[in-house]
Amino acid sequence: MRCTNVLGTRYNFKNQQEIPANRPLIIVTNHQSMYDIPPIIWYMRKFHPKFVSKIELGKGIPSVSFNLRHGGSALIDRKDPKQSIAELQKLAKYIGANNRSAVIFPEGTRSRNGVPKPFRTTGLKVMLKNAPSALIVPISINNSWKLLRYGKFPMGLGSHVTFEVHPPMENSGNADELIAEIEKQIVAGVNTN
Repeated sequence: MRCTNVLGTRYNFKNQQEIPANRPLIIVTNHQSMYDIPPIIWYMRKFHPKFVSKIELGKGIPSVSFNLRHGGSALIDRKDPKQSIAELQKLAKYIGANNRSAVIFPEGTRSRNGVPKPFRTTGLKVMLKNAPSALIVPISINNSWKLLRYGKFPMGLGSHVTFEVHPPMENSGNADELIAEIEKQIVAGVNTN
């Protein structure tokens, strides 16, 4: 994160919520770039976040791939639904047993222009079902896509990347209605200008 400050990038993480540290969390957020991840790791560090990630990231990226493989995250193969569901169930049970947090990007892939994509609900439903005691923490991310608007080089200059933590929700009631409410809250916090 600090290396991107050289480019004029500023990070603002707004969290005015009382989030308990003694229960599991499912952090649900929109996805704009790979620069969404380090601020969540840093600012949510007391909750020990683990990530739902595509299996391709488990190889070839120094330190990141090792951490994804050995740090408790779920590496899912998007072409193999059976493997994906098994990994998500394992992660959900892990956070439930150890009071950790799991970060999931229900859009499935990042938005390259900041406009949120519709949520794919299957993965989130699996997490909710297998971690019934988890508190859901919605987060809206803005402007991280601007860092990669031209690709990896040249990087965008002067981006103001913001994260807004919304009020946590209990994991109860109808899953479809709950996910629709989570999506509505996250999308309402995304500035598409």
